[in-house]
Amino acid sequence: MKKILLAAAITALCATAFAQGKDLKVAIDPTYEPFTFKTADGKPTGFDEQAWDGMIPGLLAKKYDVIISSMSITEERLKQVDFTDKYYNTPSKIVLKKDIKFAGIDSIKGKKIGVLKASTQEKYALGELKTKGVDVVSYDAQDQVYLDIKAGRLDGTVADTQEVLGGFLSKPGGEGYQFVGDDLYIPKYFGVGAGIALHKGLPALKAELSAAIKAIRGNGKYKAINDKYFKFDVYGK
Repeated sequence: MKKILLAAAITALCATAFAQGKDLKVAIDPTYEPFTFKTADGKPTGFDEQAWDGMIPGLLAKKYDVIISSMSITEERLKQVDFTDKYYNTPSKIVLKKDIKFAGIDSIKGKKIGVLKASTQEKYALGELKTKGVDVVSYDAQDQVYLDIKAGRLDGTVADTQEVLGGFLSKPGGEGYQFVGDDLYIPKYFGVGAGIALHKGLPALKAELSAAIKAIRGNGKYKAINDKYFKFDVYGK
């Protein structure tokens, strides 16, 4: 996991908490391009391995020390784990076939939308789309959603805008799909940005990780990694 650039940049600055030779074990979900994904030879890379819906249970079971994998800071998750300050904040959005006329959520009643299980996008889809008659199907990994879209089993998805651009829309098979509706920043579903998740009761580590995020924002390292994958500052508002 040393190839995960942002995670490496942050954790490299956290020498104090792990000064006795212990490595900081980091969990990622490598199916979320360009934040975390695998290269052709199977190596993890990206801006940020464990199935997504098992991320927090794995942390609570002490399989790893922190999660740096595009996990949004939400009130629901804060009941189980703690979070550092955010390290990026990009909106989610609905993606549909271009031949589907979108005129609000009511207009896609009966359409089948795939989402990542246990994600903020699933929470939004169940709360706002399913209640309007949209068929919401949950998947263990986001790349499985794209496979079923390409196979014609889904009409679209709800995903982070940058992830779906990098993982689907900009690739072969994605040209027949497009964003519809507004950018989705709704705090009750999407929280206040992605942070590093860690066990509760570790204030020193939390402070050190937050300080590391602030440090790479200030010393140019964050910008260098950001510009490798994005044309704008994903730190957001």
